[in-house]
Amino acid sequence: MGKIIVIANQKGGVGKTTTSINLSVSLAMRNKKVLIIDFDPQGNCSSGLGIEKDKNTVYEALIGAVDIHECIVPSKIENCSVIPGHINLSGATVELVKVENGTFYLKEQLVKIKDEYDYIFIDTPPSLGILTLNALVAADTVLIPIQTEFFALEGLTQLIGTITKVRQGLNPKLSIEGVILTMLDKRTLLTDDVVKNVIAHFGDKVYKTMIPRNIRLAEAPSFGVPVIMHEKTCVGAKAYEQLAEEFLNGSK
Repeated sequence: MGKIIVIANQKGGVGKTTTSINLSVSLAMRNKKVLIIDFDPQGNCSSGLGIEKDKNTVYEALIGAVDIHECIVPSKIENCSVIPGHINLSGATVELVKVENGTFYLKEQLVKIKDEYDYIFIDTPPSLGILTLNALVAADTVLIPIQTEFFALEGLTQLIGTITKVRQGLNPKLSIEGVILTMLDKRTLLTDDVVKNVIAHFGDKVYKTMIPRNIRLAEAPSFGVPVIMHEKTCVGAKAYEQLAEEFLNGSK
């Protein structure tokens, strides 16, 4: 049976999409069958893998306009596929609030394909709105990227509170998969303080592998490829390769 993992943090710019792309690809290269769902109206995860679509996107799957299988697009990496995002998801945030059981729409669709993959990753928008709530209801676990900067823990109380409420009422089996420290800059004393604070809050849920600041990681999406296809020897690519190994060792 496949595992559905939502990558969430309502704070923007923490590396959600970068992690969605590069962790998924690293797992696919280890012979795991992976699907990425781009659930952000901006569609950055899709474009970061060189995929652009105006129809048969996650929006059409979400509202039941087409079978979800018709929305799955192979990426340039074997074993890694994508359901593209679309700006129409912005409209879905309004539509889903108005309908009964609007938080279960994504789950109802993913039930149809869950067993076809080892891992399904959901890349979410930087908010705790109805889209992220749909993802949390559909998921088995939550992966939380946190940047090693001054405001790293700001707002996380709200995210943890949301996860707790979802667990209590909508998805009792939801748990935290792990916490990934991103944008690491070892040259600053502040980084050490942030790392210690995050570990104090999350304990052994924090991955030992930390993702450094790396220009190649930032460049790769503009070429529509994961970092390992852009510059496989850079520190960013090596970090995600190492994270994939740690993820597999700890994933149940």
